[in-house]
Amino acid sequence: MIADRRQFLKATGTAFAALAASGCMRAGLASAPPGIGYGPLVPDPAGLLDLPPGFSYRVLSSLGDPMDDGSTVPNAADGMGCFDLGGGRLALVRNHELHSGQEGTGGEAPSGYRRDAEGKVMPGGTTTLVLDAATLRVERQFRSLAGTMRNCAGGITPWGSWLTCEEPGFFMRRATDHGYVFEVPAAATGLVDPVPLKAMGRFNHEAACVDPRTGVVYMTEDQNEGLFYRFLPNTPGRLANGGRLQALVIREIGDSRNWEGTALPLNAWHEVSWIDLDQVEAPEDDLRARGAAAGATVFARGEGLWMGDGELYFCCTGGGAAKLGQIFRLRPQLGGADRIQLFFESTSPEQFNFGDNLTVAPNGHLVVCEDQYTEAVANHLRGITPAGEAYPLALCRVDSELAGACFSPDGQVLFVNVYGPTRTLAITGPWVA
Repeated sequence: MIADRRQFLKATGTAFAALAASGCMRAGLASAPPGIGYGPLVPDPAGLLDLPPGFSYRVLSSLGDPMDDGSTVPNAADGMGCFDLGGGRLALVRNHELHSGQEGTGGEAPSGYRRDAEGKVMPGGTTTLVLDAATLRVERQFRSLAGTMRNCAGGITPWGSWLTCEEPGFFMRRATDHGYVFEVPAAATGLVDPVPLKAMGRFNHEAACVDPRTGVVYMTEDQNEGLFYRFLPNTPGRLANGGRLQALVIREIGDSRNWEGTALPLNAWHEVSWIDLDQVEAPEDDLRARGAAAGATVFARGEGLWMGDGELYFCCTGGGAAKLGQIFRLRPQLGGADRIQLFFESTSPEQFNFGDNLTVAPNGHLVVCEDQYTEAVANHLRGITPAGEAYPLALCRVDSELAGACFSPDGQVLFVNVYGPTRTLAITGPWVA
């Protein structure tokens, strides 16, 4: 997400009150998914989330709810990961894309990474929800990282932690202590020690994912001329031990955006290479410019990123000839050159409109959160089949976006956030159909 299209905290007051009673709504009776999707969306009587027949949602956590550490649930709920804690419990680690001076910050944390000019702990960071896996009842929720700025997306790790990524946006030049990745163990029981992983680069981080075969971390950058990065850790699984940051190069293609002609046609595979980057803390916010000058390929606002089975997918929100969004598929090779494919490019808003966070469903489809703010905000969850066909999966009925989509480890529940006012939802239905 990027600041010039975000309408922070618009839906408060009466909108919040109107949603307060919407604990769990059902959307029709179960049926087999017709065609490429799950059927037409059924209007939600509570006015929050339309779903196909056979699907239902439950509100787990809302802006202002009291938490177990004495604070309240903050606003701007963004990227999120789900973890199996064992013993019949799940953890959701949830980002909050907040900066100093905003409302809905949930009360000041006692400690954190940085304080603002008034001496208050900065409100960005993460909260953790511990759930009973069988009933989805929230057993505890609390702040798990504080003092960071505009925690946007991130990614889960194979060793059981959440990589939460700062996206300072227009604060990049001023807030030189921000723009980093932080690690939050899923099993944390309170505030973690906030350690910026500086070797992973300072830029407008969006999302991250880890290849479980190698421990390599891949990262997106939310800029119109952003790069796609990978981090080669010195010690896989121990990111604080440092490593090398690199940027992706598509052979003979310096610009992947397709804004002027079709440099990248759909479905064609291209070999890629990687170039090393230096001065990765980049106090002048020039990492992407130096990388592009060295030959790295430019992407249009890289956002959602998720590791599938031996391959990863990432969204470029403003990419494509229509500037409505692209999805790329990257296959890291254990031997030989990695390969990349333009998997999907939207040609109309009805098909796909500014894709952001994404995840991979149990049936192999992608689930993508839209992030568009126009005069008539209508953000969907979109499904994308393995053949690259898009279909509507849900519609957010409030003036907000959906974010942080992630599945439970058993694939039975999709968790997703309503960005603002914060709502964390659990969606159940025939996901494997």
